[in-house]
Amino acid sequence: MIRAAVMRQPGLPLEIEDVELEKPRAGELSVRIEAAGVCHSDYHYMKGDITCPLPIVLGHEGAGIVEELGPDTSGAIAVGSRVAFMWRPRCGKCAACVSGNPVLCASGRLQATTGGLLDGTSRLRLGGQKLHHFLGVSCFAERVVVSERSVVPVPDGVPAEIAAITGCAVVTGVGAVLNVVERAAGRPIVIFGAGGVGLCSVMGARLIGADPIVAIDIDEDKLQLARRFGATHTVNAGSGDAVEQVKAIAPAGVDWAIEAIGQPATMRQAFESLAPAGTVIALGLARVGATFEVPINPLVQGQKRIVGSLYGSANPLIDLPKIFGLYLSGRLPLDDLVGERFTLEAVNEAYARLVAGGLGRSVLVP
Repeated sequence: MIRAAVMRQPGLPLEIEDVELEKPRAGELSVRIEAAGVCHSDYHYMKGDITCPLPIVLGHEGAGIVEELGPDTSGAIAVGSRVAFMWRPRCGKCAACVSGNPVLCASGRLQATTGGLLDGTSRLRLGGQKLHHFLGVSCFAERVVVSERSVVPVPDGVPAEIAAITGCAVVTGVGAVLNVVERAAGRPIVIFGAGGVGLCSVMGARLIGADPIVAIDIDEDKLQLARRFGATHTVNAGSGDAVEQVKAIAPAGVDWAIEAIGQPATMRQAFESLAPAGTVIALGLARVGATFEVPINPLVQGQKRIVGSLYGSANPLIDLPKIFGLYLSGRLPLDDLVGERFTLEAVNEAYARLVAGGLGRSVLVP
């Protein structure tokens, strides 16, 4: 038996329950959780903005220590290994994987729609009833069973909290800059939203030499943190028109606008901030069906682009070790990104703090 945070239906608090966890099957691992990130994506499901099979154990951003191997594992991961989770596994065989776009792997869609692991079945039970896995991870728990294709080794020297948040927030924000933004040295970039993902985008922009780097939010504390991470300018969207403030910094507009919030209004502002031939990179999720309007003539006449970036458009087996290396070399100040620490039992308090505007990326420590 393990303790885990169960969502029975949207709109209700998560319940900490005693849950049965089966042993790992072929190609799977049992992992003891050391840390789990408090991500806004889970909150979309908690509110009902996005649906998933219920009941379910939430949590997709985490890290831990391998305690048991199922049969027929590859040998790449051993008992005692420290690992971070990938909520987008890589099968290596589907069209997305073969074409070099593994974040769109068919296995990820299978796990999301079935609430199971790679074979579509669950290892979780509650009172004899099946519980579902969240994105193949479900790390709001003391232990998990996951596919070995859903983990990446964590090197010595990387704390559990850093390993956990790197598996989602960091690779999403830093990865979007490293993998989507091109030829940005000395060119202006704006990041809408200074939450965990937005702050990671700021760090990525500093890594590649973008200038100026403009961070936008309505929270002055978050904007101060953005400056610490490399923003050369900050804009408080609550103190005036955000687009006008951006144009005061970059009169011709910006070449790259990253939207890390997932709101129609900020998506439109990001588009309006662009210079000719500029690109909006959308990172933030929204409720199902959310849309925003794009003026056709400026889109065409300015040759502007709007692109989505899931999971930082990363190749996680390559990019996660790269990010760990940048952290260990002092190039990514991820220690300053970790916010408050909560126990598993305080998961609802952690999400209340997130909604209220908590700084950085909070973590659960079971």
